Amino acid sequence: MITAVVFDLDGVLIDSEQVWDSVREELALERGGRWHPGAQSDMMGMSSPEWSRYMHEQIGVSASAEEINRIVVERMLVRYAGGPPWLPGALDAVRRIAARFRLALASSSNRELIDAVLAAGGIEGLFRATVSSEEVARGKPAPEVYLEAAGRLGIDPSACVAVEDSRNGIRSAKAAGMACIAIPNPHFPPGAVLGEADLVVPSVAELDVDQVASLDPSPQRGARPSRTP
Repeated sequence: MITAVVFDLDGVLIDSEQVWDSVREELALERGGRWHPGAQSDMMGMSSPEWSRYMHEQIGVSASAEEINRIVVERMLVRYAGGPPWLPGALDAVRRIAARFRLALASSSNRELIDAVLAAGGIEGLFRATVSSEEVARGKPAPEVYLEAAGRLGIDPSACVAVEDSRNGIRSAKAAGMACIAIPNPHFPPGAVLGEADLVVPSVAELDVDQVASLDPSPQRGARPSRTP
């Protein structure tokens, strides 16, 4: 039965993908890089070693990957200093889901950013496990970050429902053996991969415990519901 919900962070709880885009583009232009419109989409889901290496090797930023990572994280923390860009209803949704299910978080954000965001929202105590993809071997779409989250909860991935917004995030959750609720990111739509989600919800504000429970694979619950168009 479903006992846990594993949230993504960027694009699910905070409206931050375009913030990452702005910070990385700014650094690329400062350091001789060749930014292009698809760069942010390419990097969505990558771990920090992966995206910082991408910026060095593919975008051509003159700094080392380690220096790129450090600068970007510092600038993201500055952007969040006045409060993270919470998506409407996100904090209420987390509290609502936490009242019935164990919570974890599996994010491509760096550990410093995860901790800062959850603390700013006063919800860090609701998550029994949080994992940054920098703490595992590979970022999304590989399944490691979701498998690690389930492992830290001490439960099988099949007992988890992931909440994702992106192409690589949906693929990562499904590869880990989790059911997946997709909340499509309007800035970077997941495209055809959206069809791999078990349920599509228009916004995090509309996420509720009944939707999570409906994905329970236990025989007594019957078949999974049809995907929302």
